[in-house]
Amino acid sequence: MKTCEWVRSDISRAYHDEEYGRLNLDDDYLFEMLVLETMEAGLSFELILQKRDAMREAFDGFDYEKIASYDEAKLESFYENKDLIRNKKKIQAMVSNARVFIKIREEFGDFKSYLGTFITEPIDYKRREGESICRSDLSERLSKDLKKRGFKFTGPVVIHSFMEAVGLVNNHHTSCPIHDEVNKAKKKTRKD
Repeated sequence: MKTCEWVRSDISRAYHDEEYGRLNLDDDYLFEMLVLETMEAGLSFELILQKRDAMREAFDGFDYEKIASYDEAKLESFYENKDLIRNKKKIQAMVSNARVFIKIREEFGDFKSYLGTFITEPIDYKRREGESICRSDLSERLSKDLKKRGFKFTGPVVIHSFMEAVGLVNNHHTSCPIHDEVNKAKKKTRKD
């Protein structure tokens, strides 16, 4: 058995083995992963993982309520922080997305329930080694709705990656030992 091909370092191995693809629909975690995936756009997730702790510290633990209230002075401090992704548009999008995230929670009760209007149970892509699945009809539909609601940097590729990260999509390749582990956890969750 061989792990997913994108695992190349200790930090990506820890993320892959302990977090990636494991169903976690807690709103705090969902928002954190939305931030990380939007910050990744055009970059490598390895870089995002390296900067995750610094982002967590700077962005108040990815607390969407606090982020939604950031003013321009606060944002300016991020543009100067070399430990962060300093892309102004992505940082501004994070604040805007936090505000929309809160509105969605108000409308649906929580973000998980909103996602449930698009996907009712995790999908297994049964990805083969070397195969690349980076977008889907589902990510296209979800991305379109998020953009309509005001989200930024949430195109179909970002949203597909987000769905993988939080366990809505099992995109571990079939020879990866985590692939079957994730599916077993999904079946157990359905029984409970």
